[in-house]
Amino acid sequence: MIHGHGDDIPFDDHSITLNFSSNVYPSPRLDELFAHLGTCWDRVRSYPEPAPETAERTIAGFLRIQPEEVCLTSGATEAIYLTAQAFAGRRSCILAPTFSEYADACRLHRHEVKFIYTLERLPEETDLVWLCNPNNPTGAVIPHAEMKRMAMRYPHTLFVIDQSYEDFTTEQLFSAKEAAALPNVILLHSMTKRYGIPGLRVGFLTARTEMTDRIRRFRMPWSVNALAMEAAIYLTRHEADFRPDIHSLLKERDRVAQQLNDKGLAEVWPGKTHFLLARLRMGKAAALKEYLVRRHGILIRDAGNFEGLDGRHFRIAVQSREADDLLLAAIEEWLFSE
Repeated sequence: MIHGHGDDIPFDDHSITLNFSSNVYPSPRLDELFAHLGTCWDRVRSYPEPAPETAERTIAGFLRIQPEEVCLTSGATEAIYLTAQAFAGRRSCILAPTFSEYADACRLHRHEVKFIYTLERLPEETDLVWLCNPNNPTGAVIPHAEMKRMAMRYPHTLFVIDQSYEDFTTEQLFSAKEAAALPNVILLHSMTKRYGIPGLRVGFLTARTEMTDRIRRFRMPWSVNALAMEAAIYLTRHEADFRPDIHSLLKERDRVAQQLNDKGLAEVWPGKTHFLLARLRMGKAAALKEYLVRRHGILIRDAGNFEGLDGRHFRIAVQSREADDLLLAAIEEWLFSE
């Protein structure tokens, strides 16, 4: 899906002053990263490493796994498409509602795609299961014990688990070390989300060596540019300086959810991360989105195009208390002026 994601602000549109539509962490202080990258501009005069092995070694050391168990990619999205390509033509189940790129990547590479809404029982002859944990757009988290039980229960099914939002929940998830020890689990990770750098496109996957070797065969040479590699190395080495204040974010998420419910504005999906999915009690999300942009310069994510959702659903990622209160007041203004 080239169009229809959040953060859909035209480059020449300066009317948006508050952007709640993207799940990218809005608050990291990146001055030190930018200063470091400013010393690296001469690297654009040369080709980067054809395979980003230096960055992979750095990430592997941080995660306490082997470098061969890490595959750096141009954002988590490239990891999705490479995985679908490496297992082309298989039968894939996708736990919905969720990120649309899993289905798009699978269809591009001739998978037979089926959407499922529970993991209680998988369809027969399922080759791959794709899921997002914490899930986009719901924010729901499948418990660690349940995920481990599923991987053991279906040893011949490959579980592709997108953990792009792993740094924005306090719930226990698979570690990279655990995934590398299991023969049927691939984890996807996003430095884009973790550090708020979507324009640099940095992600990676972790899995057993035989899995990463298979996927690497389809990765183009130089798919990750020199500055993105340098950012991956720098951020990994200075990870402690860029940690999100997850407890404050989750506390604010719960406050906003309570306000939406108490004011009768929307019903909120239970979630365990910094964004939330809501369903309007009246009206359409597309109309709300248009009103917020036009009257308040506020952007939300119309979630009506997610498989399994309808036109009343929207998604927001919480920000500061002041910004969130402006959003709540604007939604209330729209709803009760209709």
